[in-house]
Amino acid sequence: MMNLDGYTLDQMAGQRLMVGFDGTGFNEDLKFLIEDLKVGGIILFARNIESPAQVAELCRSVQTCADRCGQPRLFIAIDQEGGLVARLKRPFTEFPGNPAMTGTDDADHFAAVTAAELKRVGINMNMAPVLDVAPRGFGSVMEGRAFGHDPTWVARMGCRVILGLQAGGVMAVAKHFPGIGRTVLDSHLALPVVDLDPADLEAVDLPPFSAAVEASVSGVMLSHILYRKIDPEWPASLSVRIAKDLLRSRMGFKGLVLTDDLDMGAVSRHFGISEIIQRIVLADIDIALICHKGPNIVQAFEDLVKVVGAGIQSDRAPGFSFRRILMKKKDL
Repeated sequence: MMNLDGYTLDQMAGQRLMVGFDGTGFNEDLKFLIEDLKVGGIILFARNIESPAQVAELCRSVQTCADRCGQPRLFIAIDQEGGLVARLKRPFTEFPGNPAMTGTDDADHFAAVTAAELKRVGINMNMAPVLDVAPRGFGSVMEGRAFGHDPTWVARMGCRVILGLQAGGVMAVAKHFPGIGRTVLDSHLALPVVDLDPADLEAVDLPPFSAAVEASVSGVMLSHILYRKIDPEWPASLSVRIAKDLLRSRMGFKGLVLTDDLDMGAVSRHFGISEIIQRIVLADIDIALICHKGPNIVQAFEDLVKVVGAGIQSDRAPGFSFRRILMKKKDL
């Protein structure tokens, strides 16, 4: 077990944040996020990207800042699934996406090329692969991003992407647990509700994630979906029953658990940031993802300091998430 001596409460709190920002170069906002809020990671979007050289310089600059102020190296993440969701455009290699893959050679090629290109510019985490199973003819919100409708096929292709990315030095994050293939509402806008029986989830949606756990995927991202027959009150991204009981305890996942973007309407329209942070800590979720500049980032940091500090005072061992984060960062 990793010793936490020498790390401050602010660091234990800030390392559990992965945040977005504006701009294409190192700026005062990034300096504040790293030096003052001690954030553990940043995530890049199209608004942060101009060219390979610019991305490489941006990544170098944020890691230099972390080194200079005694912070662990940052997770630098991006959504590079290929197809509909690919933040890096030409001259980076553009792929047609998961639905277009016809065999494991396609998955291997995508993973190898993508890992090499991400690593070359300093990005060390890819929010991929999508492991959602999109049933045929359902009109799934994930139809254009999923590998397909067969859980065995999705598992096989997803694991090849996971293994390829991680062999190339880039952490893979499987999403969106426990599966959003049978939703038609976009959680960016509203909170979708799924009435699946646990047995249906077990048969169709969970097998790809079970395979990913077996493949030692670095991270799993939780969905902003309310699975009413598992947890009638909390969406997966805030649910003890789904994140802690199902993913951690029953499926045995020991890697990083991340929320989807907490700025999305599915959660931001229903829950305040302070309540969200309480739930994240309670559910044994490691990283809160907040993708847009704004007051939620500062508020989340302040709330994490309070909640983590209260855990230390009451001997509730709040350091498990911090240890998991540090262990992953040793690989960087």
